[in-house]
Amino acid sequence: MNQALYKIREKGKYGFINQQGEVVIEPQYYDAEDFFNGYSRIRLNDKLVPMDPIGRLLIKHFFNFVGYFEEGLARAQLVNRWGYIDQKCNLVIDVQYDQAGDFSAGLAAVSKKKQYGFINPAGDWIVQPQYEWAGTFNKGLAPVAWNEGSGFIGPDGFLAFSTLYEKCLPFQGEVSVIVHRRQWGLLNRDGVTLCEPKYLYKEGVSNGEFFEDLAIICQDERFGFLNRDGHEVIAPQYAAVGDFSEGLAPIKEDKLYGYINLAGQVHLAPQFQDADVFSEGLAAVSIKGSWGYINRDGELVIPSIFKQAKPFKNGLALVTTAGRWAYINPQGQVVWAETL
Repeated sequence: MNQALYKIREKGKYGFINQQGEVVIEPQYYDAEDFFNGYSRIRLNDKLVPMDPIGRLLIKHFFNFVGYFEEGLARAQLVNRWGYIDQKCNLVIDVQYDQAGDFSAGLAAVSKKKQYGFINPAGDWIVQPQYEWAGTFNKGLAPVAWNEGSGFIGPDGFLAFSTLYEKCLPFQGEVSVIVHRRQWGLLNRDGVTLCEPKYLYKEGVSNGEFFEDLAIICQDERFGFLNRDGHEVIAPQYAAVGDFSEGLAPIKEDKLYGYINLAGQVHLAPQFQDADVFSEGLAAVSIKGSWGYINRDGELVIPSIFKQAKPFKNGLALVTTAGRWAYINPQGQVVWAETL
């Protein structure tokens, strides 16, 4: 199992440390992303290049863009066409598609001449191009859309069911987000609508994304939560909310932040200038313009001395003070710090 790695910065360049604060990949890149599915992506000669956990670059080919590896393959763009590379950077599916999605359940949605279909890892068409849009498979179903509606197909290409909605998104467990006239709702795997589209849908925002079985909803600029049955379990009433994590979610009321539990009961009364989600038993909160960390009882266990503070991840949290990066442990001890 790969060890957790954390992005660091030194003199404007990025590298990675391990959980002990030891430098594993020397800061040498002007841009680097966190590791995902075993790989980071760094920018070299203005191109994204995959990098493995010991710092080896996959540079047999330079692409305009390389996606994340899913099921051993990553989509790669050259000029304005897409293909796929393997984890040795071999181009295993030639660059030829107008658009390309990630592999899931052995299939990937790709388009040619503005028509979407599905290919297998060998590049063979399993579902011929025929849709205006297509998403990823989840437990045997993938969303597709055409000019008169949308629905879901199975891996054999047969339509499982259709809807009159403009778009269906990939299933999250047993529910899918449906989109119609810039509003979203929910349906289940039987094609039954659980909640008609009535919540504002925004591109680039987590519309109907579930955390601990609840999703954020927004009506009339007020926020609440919806469950997987399509019921409003916490009515839209807050000026802002965050996702649930470890049984609690940050909420904003009267310009201050507090936390509620899964039943909608106030766990910590609004008292902070800003607040983030709980992670590994701690949450970053802002007090008098500086960030620190509280426990579930609301006790400030790491003083509010930071300009910025991120959630804990595998035992470390990224904080900034006077423009310098540092990583701290749950006791507030500095494990690594950027030099001046």
